[in-house]
Amino acid sequence: MPKRALLLIDIQNDYFDDGKWPLVGIDAAAERSARLLAAARKAGDLVVHVRHEFPSDDAPFFTPNSPGAKIHEKVQPTNDEPVVLKHQVNAFHQTDLKELLDRHGVQELVVCGAMSHMCVDAATRAASDLGYQVTLIHDACATRDSEFNGVTVPAAQVHAAFMGALGFAYAKPMTADDYLAQNG
Repeated sequence: MPKRALLLIDIQNDYFDDGKWPLVGIDAAAERSARLLAAARKAGDLVVHVRHEFPSDDAPFFTPNSPGAKIHEKVQPTNDEPVVLKHQVNAFHQTDLKELLDRHGVQELVVCGAMSHMCVDAATRAASDLGYQVTLIHDACATRDSEFNGVTVPAAQVHAAFMGALGFAYAKPMTADDYLAQNG
């Protein structure tokens, strides 16, 4: 059986209702992520938490050393679970994530977190391009409305568009319930 890792991307305080950049559906996504986390720990899978901090104090959210940049209490890492700190959208860019996964012999990644159309998208594409088999737990991801050229796209449509694209060529999308029924 190939070695598997759970990748929890940017489930941080600023994305919740009392944070600086709240996402639509983040509470439900975090609850599902917590269930995935419990199952991964029980299975002995590698668990990797990814945490974003912008490099300057004037960032719109995830400012360095702020409460908003901390990992949310629902998915707190244990002392033996690695936390990858990133300063870019892609969790693999200028981090040791690939080296960490390779050191543990990981071949399969299970991805969840935020934001669907940014950091989840970038990490999923990069992981696939690097040769990992990726399962994307789409209902354990969250995002927000997006605006382009005067058009506001509701979060549910942003999420669906990105999950559809990732499912077409980069990952196997699944619900948390379906994944846990098969692997939990």
